[in-house]
Amino acid sequence: MVNKINLGILVSGSGTNLQSIIDNCKSDRIDALVKVVISDSPEAFAIERAKKNNIDTVTVVRSEFDSRKSFEKKIVEILQSHKVELVCLAGFMRIIGKTLLGAYPNRIINIHPALLPSFPGLDGQKQAYDYGVKIAGCTMHFVDDKVDHGPIICQSSVPVMEDDTPQTLKDRILEEEHRIYPQAIQLYAEGKLKIKNRRVYILNESDKG
Repeated sequence: MVNKINLGILVSGSGTNLQSIIDNCKSDRIDALVKVVISDSPEAFAIERAKKNNIDTVTVVRSEFDSRKSFEKKIVEILQSHKVELVCLAGFMRIIGKTLLGAYPNRIINIHPALLPSFPGLDGQKQAYDYGVKIAGCTMHFVDDKVDHGPIICQSSVPVMEDDTPQTLKDRILEEEHRIYPQAIQLYAEGKLKIKNRRVYILNESDKG
């Protein structure tokens, strides 16, 4: 029987990447289980996606805590109570601080809708479009204490068409996000990711031994 890792997903919005992860878990395309979805927004549609799939949901609102530390401490308590092994940010619109990073070192991953290190921060797709790049894309990376900065796991490129708009480019990048996020989770689940000097190596079975 395949051992499955427990995932905790942090969300703020509609949750399309969450849905992709859920679907891939249910179809056994990745060796993982979504144990809890945590949102910092009560209005996030991602919560409804999780409930529809009988996944525990918790809303943790930043304004209800006197500091980022206490806010993140609550999130850590929830993750640990669900025995989460890997934390996945799926449209979570907050910078991760020392409390959460310390509890899950090199066990928090994120997707960014641009080819890092280019165009970090908000609206990476529109940044790339406005800059006039010919190739855009998305990046899966480990999370560190800087915005969209951690070691890169994998990337996918998307050509920018002459008739693209910011929205059509965003839509095509999102399709790639849905493809590579589950891939990154599976690589982690299989123990194939090794970080050395901020470079992520994808190991073969022989390398793991």
